[in-house]
Amino acid sequence: MENKNLYDYTIKDIPELMFENVDAIVIVDPAIDAYKSIVRRGMFETFLSESGIYHDLILDLWFHFNDSNEKVSGDYQIFADNTGIFTSKYSRRLRIVLENETEPHIVQLTVYPFDDNKKYIFVMDEFNDSESLQESLTTKKINTIQNSYLFSMYIDLTQNTTSSINVTEISEDVVNYNLSYTEWRNMIVNMFLPEDQEQFLRRTDPEYLKKNFTPGRTSSYDCMMRNLEGNFIWVKLIFSRAQTDNEEDYRYVFMVQDINDNSMELLSTLQMYEERAIKDPLTGVYNHGEVDTRLHNALTLRQKNNTPVSVMMIDLDHFKEVNDNYGHAVGDTTLKHLAKILQEFSKEENTDPGRWGGEEFIVICREKDSAGAFELAEKLRKKVEEHLFPDVLHVTCSVGVTEFKPEDDFTSAFNRLDKAMYTSKQNGRNQSTLL
Repeated sequence: MENKNLYDYTIKDIPELMFENVDAIVIVDPAIDAYKSIVRRGMFETFLSESGIYHDLILDLWFHFNDSNEKVSGDYQIFADNTGIFTSKYSRRLRIVLENETEPHIVQLTVYPFDDNKKYIFVMDEFNDSESLQESLTTKKINTIQNSYLFSMYIDLTQNTTSSINVTEISEDVVNYNLSYTEWRNMIVNMFLPEDQEQFLRRTDPEYLKKNFTPGRTSSYDCMMRNLEGNFIWVKLIFSRAQTDNEEDYRYVFMVQDINDNSMELLSTLQMYEERAIKDPLTGVYNHGEVDTRLHNALTLRQKNNTPVSVMMIDLDHFKEVNDNYGHAVGDTTLKHLAKILQEFSKEENTDPGRWGGEEFIVICREKDSAGAFELAEKLRKKVEEHLFPDVLHVTCSVGVTEFKPEDDFTSAFNRLDKAMYTSKQNGRNQSTLL
């Protein structure tokens, strides 16, 4: 358009000015899920097709990670249709990374509904380099502050509405979702582990929130939720009721905080302490206390469902001579090697090995009757006999075997097991006895 005096421009000039200066103009018809590009310049020649599916355009504009063209997982893409609904003018900045590029393009999007809000005009412009740099620096500052918060939104239970929704990994800006609180709650529940879904529905129920939150009160709980990449991570769900003087004003802020790294570190620490509490420090198999617990549990299980359970007691033969002739260090090494044999055996046969004390070990054989357990005992005894132990080379063991009976109490069952093992000793060692 020729350069004119300011006061010579009229409404007739505006379409041509817009056509010459904006980077992209798109007409959208949500009713048929389609769009048509009217203007495409610069990056938009690559980003936009001449026409396409509106749902896919919304995914390309919103549902990707910051500074990436990698799409969020399909579970979260169900929100795309709600994001693409506009009842009034709307404007925001987007960060779009084209395929085979690494740097984001900073784009200003403005939406103009027309035809009684049934169709939209999308007007998009890319910032120049200096504006993009300033925008990038601002984003980094915001992300530094917000990087642990994955999601936030404002809830009005009286109006059943959601607003000011922000998904940090998608954008630092508020995203336009057209969702009632009821709709959001029913859609988001599937993002949680199945065992956490009941708790989520209970604690996000409007009546629960009204009953348990006085104005200004904040509460949170931890659970596992699927992130935008589709992986389950530990998060903290935070609800805070707005501080107002009106008891009937039920407005809340809801936030999801990423606590996965700290939670995994805590779980790892707890697991370490749990293992210390139940494992024998020398051999690494279950210690006396844990074996005792598992024996009682096995007997209870036997009495409840009539599933066979048998137990072995294993005692190294002439172990005192190993300590006397080679020293206690070699004796400890011998015990460690026996424990390793038991652990490998447990993987093959699904048994629970533990150290009862000294050179005595217990092996719980689930779902094994007396005949099956005796067969395992002989197999294990031969493994010990054939094993080459450091320094002492060959060591044998005596094994006692018994099956728990429904009428047993713990004392009678254990005394029978103990007697079976000592019968093997008395009959010449390196043998198994079933009682």
